[in-house]
Amino acid sequence: MPSIRNRVKQLVPAQVTDRVKESLVDYGVRTSDRRPLPDFLIIGTKRGGTTSLWNYLIQHPLVPRLFPAWNTKASHYFEEYWGRGEAWYRSHFPTQRQRAALASRHGGSVRVGEAAPLYMFHPLAAQRVAALMPSVRLVVLLRDPVERAYSHWKERRTHGIEPLDFADALAAEDERIAGERERLIAEPEYHSERYDWYSYRTRGRYLEHLEPWLERFDRSQFLFLPSEGLYRDARGTYRRTLDFLGLPPYDLPDFKVYNDRRSAPLEPEVREELTAYYRPYNDALRQRLGLDLDWPGRPA
Repeated sequence: MPSIRNRVKQLVPAQVTDRVKESLVDYGVRTSDRRPLPDFLIIGTKRGGTTSLWNYLIQHPLVPRLFPAWNTKASHYFEEYWGRGEAWYRSHFPTQRQRAALASRHGGSVRVGEAAPLYMFHPLAAQRVAALMPSVRLVVLLRDPVERAYSHWKERRTHGIEPLDFADALAAEDERIAGERERLIAEPEYHSERYDWYSYRTRGRYLEHLEPWLERFDRSQFLFLPSEGLYRDARGTYRRTLDFLGLPPYDLPDFKVYNDRRSAPLEPEVREELTAYYRPYNDALRQRLGLDLDWPGRPA
């Protein structure tokens, strides 16, 4: 039996649906002065569990979804739609009146946010966020970069975007994304799909992408979460995140995994090469953040 959403799609012409969407977006922008900026951002990492954590959070009665309802987890403002301006960004979040109603109904402080894993990787996102929301809380999921890179490739492959096998994609990466970071800095409204899609190896050098954030925000504003901890104990990681955001406890009936991609194991030769490659970067990350990241290749 078709779902209600699919039945609506069959009954309502696409032109009508488009007009409704346009009117809602316009309404959000027109009421943007009544829409406070978010309280938290999940800034990374891609293929590190951000979709799962986001879906756990929005089941909490004090964490509303983005507006309009079809928005999933991110506005992409700080990396793709910067040129649309602050009113457009605010339009994605609930009004002060809606926040107050939720707080009254559930007896606690509302926490509004978004989850955009490209924010951590974009060279200008940290300074943009700091200028607009200097007190925002930042949640950072960090996954073993070898597994993250392979999962990233699997996602691109599944979407029909990546024609190369993993080893060849790694070899082609530098050429594919050459000059993209520099262009993002030089042209503030430029958006690079190649920089997002094909940055398998580069994206796992976490510390160089985190430094602009660490320079601009107090350490107390960060919650660093090993993705492996989320996978092993989703309930515990969820509770830890609620505590960091100042939200009251709220248990969920289950913690299903979102966007999981099963596949053949990574080839041992490629795994060994990547593990050796990331070893110095991971060691520097551990020392800088004081985290016990239990990833292969760590010092004894």
